[in-house]
Amino acid sequence: MLAKRKMLSKDLADKLGITTVNLSILKTGKSKGVRFDTLEAICKVLECQPGDLLEYRD
Repeated sequence: MLAKRKMLSKDLADKLGITTVNLSILKTGKSKGVRFDTLEAICKVLECQPGDLLEYRD
């Protein structure tokens, strides 16, 4: 979604008020979870739905 919106990770992190390290953890899937308010903020900034960002893996 970042590429589609032509946005850098640093710009997204700045708009969300989180560090680029924390955003990187979310992007790589190394996070054990994500708060709903963080997910909502990401979706607002990127103008997308949660399903555009998340993928279920068995």
